[in-house]
Amino acid sequence: MNEQFRAHIEKLSTINDEQFDYILSFFKPKKLKKHSILISEGDTVSYEYWVAKGCLKASYVLQDGKERIIRFAMEDWWISDYDAYFKKNPATLHIECLEDCEVLVLSFDDREKLCKELPEMEYFFRKKIEGAYAAFQKRLISLLSSDAKERYDFFLQQYPMLHKRVSKSIIASYLGITRETLSRISNL
Repeated sequence: MNEQFRAHIEKLSTINDEQFDYILSFFKPKKLKKHSILISEGDTVSYEYWVAKGCLKASYVLQDGKERIIRFAMEDWWISDYDAYFKKNPATLHIECLEDCEVLVLSFDDREKLCKELPEMEYFFRKKIEGAYAAFQKRLISLLSSDAKERYDFFLQQYPMLHKRVSKSIIASYLGITRETLSRISNL
């Protein structure tokens, strides 16, 4: 896991062995079973998670009880309820493991300390946030301007391996369509 994590960081920032050992000292490894819950609505969120192995979903439950998948996280991705993590608001998302997972856990305070002490990590986290923001913008535009088939095609283009790892019901929830509609358009 350590080599994988270092390679992940070094995609954006160059660090030496001493810096990596220091960075790693702030992270706590955690193994989670399928269906484990990382965050529930209303929780205080003090951590973000880097995924070394597995797949997770972040979802929101509408007033009618229907679940809407907001995002996924797979290997080399980060996940948390970021409004709660950064702004100290109660969590609005529910984050659950879709597979057995191995993650590295970073507290907000440790993240701040790393960014203050190591410009390489401040740069790394800034670039990760910029990429996430751009991806969310694309997803929002797709939801607002595309029909179900176009959203499904965009999903397959963006996440070519994810559709093999999660159920069609979960993909349908992410796309904002019914399972039946997904079955129909995926066969076109």
